[in-house]
Formats: sequence, C-alpha cells, structure tokens
Amino acid sequence: MSDRMRLTVEEIKKHSRHLRGSIVEELVNGKTYFTEESIQLLKFHGMYQQDDRDLRQQLKKDGKEKAYSMMIRARIPGGVLTSNAYLTFDRLSEQYGNNTLRITTRQTFQIHGILKTDVEQTIRSLHDTMVTTLGGCGDQVRNILLCPAPHEGLFYEQLRTQLELLVDELSAKTAAYHEIWLDGEKVASSQEEEEPLYGQTYLPRKFKLAIAVEQDNCLDVYANDLGIVAHREGDAVSGYTLLVGGGMGRNHTKKDTYPRVATPLCFILPDDLVETVVAIVSIQRDYGNRSDRQHSRFKYLLDERGLPWFSQELQKILGRSLTPARDLTWSQTTDHLGWHKQGENTWFLGLPIQNGRIRDTDSLQLKTALRRVVERFSPEIHLTTSQNMLLCHLREDDKPFIESMLREHGVQLVEDLSLIERYAMACPALPTCGLAITESERVMPTFLTNLSQILIELGLENEEITVRMTGCPNGCARPYVSDIGLVGRAPDKYDVYLGGDFYGTRLNDLYAELVTFSALPFVLRDILLDFKHNRIGNERFGTYCHRISIEELKMRAHSRE
Repeated sequence: MSDRMRLTVEEIKKHSRHLRGSIVEELVNGKTYFTEESIQLLKFHGMYQQDDRDLRQQLKKDGKEKAYSMMIRARIPGGVLTSNAYLTFDRLSEQYGNNTLRITTRQTFQIHGILKTDVEQTIRSLHDTMVTTLGGCGDQVRNILLCPAPHEGLFYEQLRTQLELLVDELSAKTAAYHEIWLDGEKVASSQEEEEPLYGQTYLPRKFKLAIAVEQDNCLDVYANDLGIVAHREGDAVSGYTLLVGGGMGRNHTKKDTYPRVATPLCFILPDDLVETVVAIVSIQRDYGNRSDRQHSRFKYLLDERGLPWFSQELQKILGRSLTPARDLTWSQTTDHLGWHKQGENTWFLGLPIQNGRIRDTDSLQLKTALRRVVERFSPEIHLTTSQNMLLCHLREDDKPFIESMLREHGVQLVEDLSLIERYAMACPALPTCGLAITESERVMPTFLTNLSQILIELGLENEEITVRMTGCPNGCARPYVSDIGLVGRAPDKYDVYLGGDFYGTRLNDLYAELVTFSALPFVLRDILLDFKHNRIGNERFGTYCHRISIEELKMRAHSRE
C-alpha cells in the first residue's frame, strides 16, 4: 500500500461521520462491489470485500469483472454463543454464503462468499440472535479472548464479568451500525455524535486483547497487543499481570517490521483492570503511528518510545504508580479437546475442527453432524483460539448418543487424531484472502500426512509439536510462536521458522527461505532426526532447536549435503 493510501485511510476515517461514509448509497447503486472508501469503513462493521482468486484469470480473459463477495466476521466475546445463534450462522452460511463456516483464531466465526445484496439481511439475522459484527475488523479493539473452558466457580465467574465490562468500555459507540444495517433512527447530526474512547479517527491500527489464566496459555496470550493474565488465590481472582506489545504481523519486503511477544508491564488489582486497559488503549490512540500503517501497531510504539516512557505515560493517566509484574509460570497450553467434566452433572466435549473449517464433503459431513447435535441437545457453543469447538452443558447420559451421531457422519474425535494433526493450524489464504501469496488451509492436510509418515518412520509420532502455516507473513495462524512455522513467501514456496516454545512464550527464528511445498517435509526430516539423537531427556522439539541455535542447525544441514 502506498504512502498516499496510508494517509487516505486516516482521512477516510476522519471524514466518515463516525463510520457512515457512503455505505448506504453504495448498497443500492446496482454494482457488485464497494469503492475503496467504503471498503475501509466496512472493516469496522465486521466485513472485508474479497473475490474468488481461483476465477480471476479466466474472468479477466473473458472481459468480466472479478467474482466479488464479502467475508463477514462476527464479534463473539470469549467465543461463547447460544445454540440458536450457532444454528443461525449455519443457516446463513448456506442461504447467503459458500456453505461453510470458518472458526477464527480469535474465537469467532467468519462467513465467506456473501454477495453485496445479501449483507444487510445477514447482519440483521445475526442481530436477532444477539450477535454483532461491529468490532469484528477495523482499527479498533477486536474480539476479546478468554479461556474457552466452561469451568464453574467464583474465579471463572469473575473473569467473565471482567470480560463483559471490558467489552462494554472498548466497543465503538457509533450509531452508524444500527442506522445502516438495522434501520435505526438517524441522529440529528452525526457530527454531534460522540465516540468517547475512539474519537473521529479511532485507533491507528487493530488492537488485540486476551484474558488468560496463569499456568495455561491456551490463548497464546503473548501474541496480543495486550495480554491480561489472571492470578488465582483460593477460588477468586487476586489480580492480573499485564503483558504489552505482542503482535504477529510483518512484511517480507520491509525488514523493519517483525513479530513480537508481549513484555510484562505491571501487576494490578481486579478493581483497577478496566480503567488501566482503557488508559493503555488511549495511549496507543494518541501516540500510535498514523502516517505509516506498516508501523502502526502497538508493538512499534513501545519499541520506538521505550517501555519506561510508556510506563510513565500510563502512570500519569492513572494518577498512581505501577506495581511490578509478577513472574509467570506456564505448565500447559490446553486445547480442551475430548470429554471433560464441567459441573456436578454436566460435561463438555472439545471437538477438533481441521483448520476451523466447518463444511460437508463426500467423506465428512461435519456441518450436517453439528447441526443435528445442536438441534437435538442444545449445547452452549464455545469457540477456541485453536479453531476448535466446545459443546458445553451436556448430560452424561447423552454422551454415547452424541458420539454416535458424530461418527455416523465421519466426524473424528480427538482420539482419532495424530498429535501433529492435533496441534496444527492454518490460515484460510487462497482463494478468498486478498493478502495471500500462496496456499495454506487447502494444502495443510497434505503436508501433515507427509510429515506424519516421517515422524512414524523416526519413532517420533508421540511428540507434541506445534505446526502453524500461513499464506503470507501477516501471521493470522500465529506461526511465529510455534515449534514449526511455515510462512508463505512466493507461489508454492515457504519460509521455515524453528525454535518456538510449545507454550507460546518465545518467538521462533528463520531457518530456511523459499522452500517449495513438496520439499518441506524433507527439510524438516533431517532436523527431526538430529533432534531424536541429540535431545536432552524429554526436551521438546522447539526447545531443542532454540538451544542448538538456528546457525548450528544450518551448519549441520550443510554438512549433510
């Protein structure tokens, strides 16, 4: 994107009358697409304009326009929705979308393939089930994450209450969403409308926030702009350690862009959480880079100004000193898959959803199976940051019937997966994402099959190894904190990153560049063999690569050539 376009995004926001722009007029202009100005504003309303990239070349050859459609992303705080809301998503994906649902790494749903003429009815239908898309995308605080496990007790009740308070304070207050999509009454003058946190121009870029529980980093909390780690004392929250400046996005052509894990900032008491979070967001609002969108994320502000400067600014706003952050320990990164006791008489089932894609195929009728289970047993649905789904509040007597219904439709349970499949994720990439350089979701199953064969051959099939693949460097599947990160660099070529921490607390490092897809398993085979013979005790693969160092791994690979 050019410098002019970066400035234009800020101008569009400033003159949009709190996200209205010309969206209403463009909805009825008879065209199949929105203009660039409206595309920027529609992100705040929870949608991206896309086109089917598989069809681009032929359509261009035939002298036709692109096959435009919208991807609509909901905001589902903590990933929790009712069975009725799930069935609405399911219906809309068939009525207006491409017959699939996509669970994102931020605990929400995306529906792809919605035509411009069907956007309004889609949003209205979601609104009728108490689901909004406002805040799903755009330069604002995105969907707030919370550990998806439906545990009971005061501690978890307090976390859910804090989530609700944060959502209320950090949500955009513009009436534009209601006016445009839900037939709300227009305010007398949108210029008089107030946006108490965001102002006219909102944030410089998106802002991601997560609430994790110490010991279990199931959310990849270090990958967020602001990570909130809850400490437990008895059955209550004793306070939170705040982590600042995480973010996965980078650009292949700009060496001064980079992924970053969040840095410990301070410890706060529960009653101070909302005020402190709002203050942190306001500092990013006021000082974040608005002239260069490649450097607009919170992590760049922290690194350019320094953590001491940021701490001083925060203390000035709060009017009090910051308490040093507590040391954090992590013993697991639970995916919550399988059957788990929820309450005295209830259970929840964690279902693996390959790459988060819910659809029916000839061999797997996942979409149909889930619809029938939800219609019959009415579970509460919890979405995970690993793109999986939890079916909650289930009776013990219903467990065998649910398993039977799922297996009748070819659905795999966690015990049917290899470990490499269990801990793998891929972003959607082609054909829908406009930023994708190469494939990700569509080729990940083939890659995992080939890698599984190598692991079995080496006797390493019981190792827990995280693999993340993305079709571009933006990092939507969080590849930079995985044991093995595969990042699209060119058509059919990937950069290979190694040495992340299984618990998501450490970045990995670039090991190999521009590796063809077919060569990926063989590049990894030699390293896995080296790991088998030279690991220390039960050392994990990522930790081994980090200890040996990327430079040494490269030297060993060169000596084998």
